[in-house]
Amino acid sequence: MHRDLLQLRAEGLYCPAGEFWIDPWRPVHTAVITHAHADHARAGMGRYVAASAGIGILRARIGMDGEIETLRYGEGRRFGAATVSLHPAGHILGSSQVRVAVGDETWVVTGDFKRQSDPTCAPFEVVPCDALITEATFAYPVYRWPEAGDVAAQILEWWNACESRGASALLLCYALGKAQRLLAELARLTDRTVLLHGAMVALTQLYRDAGVSMLPALPVGDRRAPELVGQLVLAPPSAAGSPWMRRFADVETGFASGWMQIRGHRRRRGHDRGFVLSDHADWFDLVRTVRETGARRVLTTHGQQEVLARHLRETGIEATSLRTHIGDES
Repeated sequence: MHRDLLQLRAEGLYCPAGEFWIDPWRPVHTAVITHAHADHARAGMGRYVAASAGIGILRARIGMDGEIETLRYGEGRRFGAATVSLHPAGHILGSSQVRVAVGDETWVVTGDFKRQSDPTCAPFEVVPCDALITEATFAYPVYRWPEAGDVAAQILEWWNACESRGASALLLCYALGKAQRLLAELARLTDRTVLLHGAMVALTQLYRDAGVSMLPALPVGDRRAPELVGQLVLAPPSAAGSPWMRRFADVETGFASGWMQIRGHRRRRGHDRGFVLSDHADWFDLVRTVRETGARRVLTTHGQQEVLARHLRETGIEATSLRTHIGDES
């Protein structure tokens, strides 16, 4: 096995055989991007290579001047001595795993991924490989996700309860991926209109433009307390405690995140309700994915990487942790 097929350098994860980087955090000439979250897709690269399914979101992230080359899922593209293909990661719309093949050796970088069903993006695909670089955001056995449909039903029940007592239901969630997944999951249960914080409006429209079916949604705009009674409002976590909150009178706050699996997180954040919904793999799907790929070597990154690496070593898999500048769901 070529142990240096992918190397960690100052700019990011580098492939010498193809002269490209994967999700680099410093400017480079060619960046293969797993998805459009800000810690993976940064402005300033010479050329971007990404899945065609997420082109609208990536363009919104990096601006109109960046050169973007798109690949369909499963389509191979030659970079020097390396063949690159992108495969569904199930994280958000357009999210990809990066498969890199040089000769008879194959490496896969998962980027952020999940195995749960999600109506807003293509489902995760297991990609066999010799070496796997995997995220480890929720790499503790305590993290095991409930069914997303059950969580959506809990949110709808909470929304109805808030409406019954004349309160607003403010649900904090990440603006890209989580908000749109919530709108799609709730659309299976109701047809009511949801209100969106301004940070979510354009991103949600990009999902609609891509053909994703979701609940109708309107911007919060200039609405104030009387117009917000009984409404479900989605807003990013940064809205909590900001002047934007002054528009509410009686309001309950909830937070939709995998971190809500641990009650202490919810207490520390001061939310009335916590809903366990993550766009990352839980512990069991992390371990399952490693085994299903058949990888003989595993590098774990961003999250609880050493916990997962240690567990894999204890089960006979060569595993080490890899520290990068890529963040996690917090």
